[in-house]
Amino acid sequence: MGSLDGYLQALSLVAILILAPMTIHLVVHKDENTVFVYVDSDDDSDDVDSEPSENETVAREIPALNRSEVARIATFNIKVFGESKMSKPEVVSVLVDTVLQYDMVSVQEIRDIDQTVPYDFLEQINNRSNNTWSMLLSERSGQQEDDTYQEQYAYYYNTTVFSPINGSLYNDSENDLFQKEPYLGSFELLNASGNSSGFDFTLITIHTKPASALDEINALHTVVQDFQTENPQETDIVILGDYNAGCSYVSSEELWQSPMRNSNYTWLVPDSADTTVASADCAYDRIVTTGDLSGRLVGSWGVDTSSFSSSNVSDHYPVWFDLFR
Repeated sequence: MGSLDGYLQALSLVAILILAPMTIHLVVHKDENTVFVYVDSDDDSDDVDSEPSENETVAREIPALNRSEVARIATFNIKVFGESKMSKPEVVSVLVDTVLQYDMVSVQEIRDIDQTVPYDFLEQINNRSNNTWSMLLSERSGQQEDDTYQEQYAYYYNTTVFSPINGSLYNDSENDLFQKEPYLGSFELLNASGNSSGFDFTLITIHTKPASALDEINALHTVVQDFQTENPQETDIVILGDYNAGCSYVSSEELWQSPMRNSNYTWLVPDSADTTVASADCAYDRIVTTGDLSGRLVGSWGVDTSSFSSSNVSDHYPVWFDLFR
């Protein structure tokens, strides 16, 4: 019996020696391909100091900053944002209060054939704000023959923090990669005095088709490449929006094979996040950057679950990140 135990122990040791390098290689391989900036939430629960999972690496220590020292940008899918929702004062009030927590909000899923809702919402924001807000508004996306409906994107921004440069829908007419073409908006960041900071960047916002989410996420890499080919001087890009990158639409393993997970990109929102109002935990909404945005990327981010809890407002929570001003 003793010799059998010794044989089993020896066999176990051999298995460990063989499998351990394979496991280590898998973890290192994932980490070297993608940088995750993982920041714990502000709650005081017992798991705040828990270790990140293998696809979440702590990229930097987040400095303690006052709100005035950062520009806070959010992405927000406002579910079916049209005349019906705009006609509900209690819902609009919550939406305005939510937007005013940030300095810029990228909004997806604006559905109004008359295209008056984006302007009406901007008016409501300015009625409540101490600063002047403006917006870059896209044309209606999803107008190709195989698209079933149209939406608009908007970048609402505080004019004391950002100055617009230009905006345009991605030209998807040749390859038809998206149901709703991404919207690109370029801005200059203003410093705390309201003057030029010398830093400009480009946002690419997207609302993917759920059934084609993985293909459209992969195609975002093409959008970035095309933009940089046309604008070689612009290296600071943020790709944000409703990726539908979770649950039944896209798995974590599928995302690991995406060109959006190569070493050129930094993912702020990990696969373990929950950005939805529903009970299911789904990391649909994402923020991805090209590197550290010339040192402007703070690394802090969050899912805003405190502004509302009713799906009458939206079925997505805003997701945000900070830039150094």
